[in-house]
Amino acid sequence: MKSAIQQRAAGLGFEACRITTAAPPATADRLQAWLAAGRHGDMAYLARTADRRADPQFVLPGARSLILLAVSYAPEATGTNAAEPREEAASSRHGLVARYARFADYHEVLRPRLDALGATIRELGGPGTRSLACVDTGPVLERDLAQRGGLGFIGKHTNLISRQLGNWFFIAEILTTLELPPDPPERNHCGSCTRCLAACPTRAITAPFELDARRCLAYLTIELKGAIPVEWRPAIGTRIFGCDDCLAVCPWNRFAHAGALMQPHRRPDLSQPDLLELLALDDAGFKARFGGTPLMRIKRRGLLRNVCVALGNAGDAAALPALANTARSTDPLVAEHASWAITQITTRLETNA
Repeated sequence: MKSAIQQRAAGLGFEACRITTAAPPATADRLQAWLAAGRHGDMAYLARTADRRADPQFVLPGARSLILLAVSYAPEATGTNAAEPREEAASSRHGLVARYARFADYHEVLRPRLDALGATIRELGGPGTRSLACVDTGPVLERDLAQRGGLGFIGKHTNLISRQLGNWFFIAEILTTLELPPDPPERNHCGSCTRCLAACPTRAITAPFELDARRCLAYLTIELKGAIPVEWRPAIGTRIFGCDDCLAVCPWNRFAHAGALMQPHRRPDLSQPDLLELLALDDAGFKARFGGTPLMRIKRRGLLRNVCVALGNAGDAAALPALANTARSTDPLVAEHASWAITQITTRLETNA
């Protein structure tokens, strides 16, 4: 049955398929300590679901196995260098979007394939077999379980690394009541490398394997719903959705390859969008441009907030009229970030005059 499931997974486009037991992850206590230290910031849902994350039985009663899956979202052309340079915007008018978000929403892409694999699992297991699929939205400590099942190892940046796929891949899992032989765990292969720690713009990776999400640019531009703290705004640069710096410098990316499943869903227009064009979007324009993509998650106000910060960091005089108009927004969050950006740009212009 295990071989049949893995063959079916490969046929559905998954680059890797591993198995682990449904036993509680050994790292649940570390999650509690991390939450107690407040390092999750405003992500209250992590605290609310902490007990469920500590034991897969709370997610699917009677679960005996987890099927762990990987899908590559690596760039079409990956270099052979040990590490990729940090991506730079093409100009001061262009913003950066995290690589995983330059596609149609991966949840929607993976869901029908997970459903198809779940149907195979239930067919193989017979009557009474149950399964439940998750794509980073379920209360599962997926990276810890993925390491236990040999899908990859958790790097010093706290993300999962695969020796076959590098850092550029999505994780999904299917919990099932079917008992399957588990795969051996993967050991850590970071060695003495600390490139990810050095690359983090805000030193959010406070020590190897330790992340303070409140300082992470992915958190600040996606998860945080309120004002971005002024002290971290300069570090955002021109990023408007997420940050790839700690992933890009990892030497294991030399093994990354573009997966066939995600390629048809690539959105080249999301790579480095024009910031002034984004600032001009109304609600209808925002939905038309970003509907069905991960950027819908931050809504238009979150995007405008981030675009204002990016223009404040890199914009020139040409951005001032659009920012002045945005500063008159009825949304206090957007207006404040636009005013901040205007101050940043005018200060630069006066200094360079």
